Amino acid sequence: MATINEIAKMAKVSRTTVSRFLNNSGYVSEDVRKRIEKVIEETGYIPSQYAKSLRTKQTKVIGVILPTIRTETSSRLVAGMDEILAASGYQILLANTNLNKEKEMEYMDLLKSRQVDGIILAATNVSDALVNKISQLVIPCVAIGQEIDGISNVLYDDYHVARALTSLFISKGHQHIGFIGVAESDRSVGLLRKKGYLDEMEKSDFAVEPAWLQKGIFDIDSGYTAMKNIMETSNQKPTAVFAVTDRLAIGAMKYLKEHNYNIPDDVAIAGIGASEVSMHLDPSLTTVDYQNEKAGKEAAILILDQIKKENKAIKKLTLTYRLLERGSV
Repeated sequence: MATINEIAKMAKVSRTTVSRFLNNSGYVSEDVRKRIEKVIEETGYIPSQYAKSLRTKQTKVIGVILPTIRTETSSRLVAGMDEILAASGYQILLANTNLNKEKEMEYMDLLKSRQVDGIILAATNVSDALVNKISQLVIPCVAIGQEIDGISNVLYDDYHVARALTSLFISKGHQHIGFIGVAESDRSVGLLRKKGYLDEMEKSDFAVEPAWLQKGIFDIDSGYTAMKNIMETSNQKPTAVFAVTDRLAIGAMKYLKEHNYNIPDDVAIAGIGASEVSMHLDPSLTTVDYQNEKAGKEAAILILDQIKKENKAIKKLTLTYRLLERGSV
């Protein structure tokens, strides 16, 4: 494999000129550029990424921390990021926390030690320790899905989505509406979606029985268990149930079908996420499309702007959503 010095000799230019060409860091005449390109093509020369990173002080790698890699939400986020980052010559280094907040902190340190150029964080929850860790970073950081002070955020409209789904049930004549949520330490999914549901119920002057409020852990089995608890411990069984994710809603539907409840005649169901499977259920699941791929793209644009120092301003982008009314309501 040829070295940069050999490339310079074969192209009859200085080593500095070849370096300027490779890094696009200065003027190189069209004639010289063509000579260098011809030599590189003939020799199959591949610049050392490590050496290049030493010169430019950039690794061209973005660290991405995800709460889980097993969901469609995560795959869509990464697809959106990759489309933007790859076009600018960046690679993604993925870190999967499996919803473990300690792992989240460990990965922040690990990615920093790997000298990534920036970090995109899809946080599980926002703790003081996490905020403090982020404040100590010397590289750009962007959060998706959780609002974190001091850095740019790409947010979903969790509160108003929850109100819109609850309002949809009410518009269909439902007054007894159950809720399957997650831990409120997750501010976006756990707290804001629950608040939106409760506020919409209060607006309509509908009481909420304590047994209607159940929590899961982001999977189908816990949605099944939560639905079981609602139907078997409520004094007044609900005629509709709002689950804060599609997975929880699918678990709830599984319980209802196994116990001979008709959906939506006996109990209507809605979730959030617009998962691919949601449209293939029987009945198809009413859900909300958060446009996760767009969220990934926006986060990538924000991190690149900060790396290039084109825009250091802290931004908070709240994305729009689509409510997909289907057969389960």
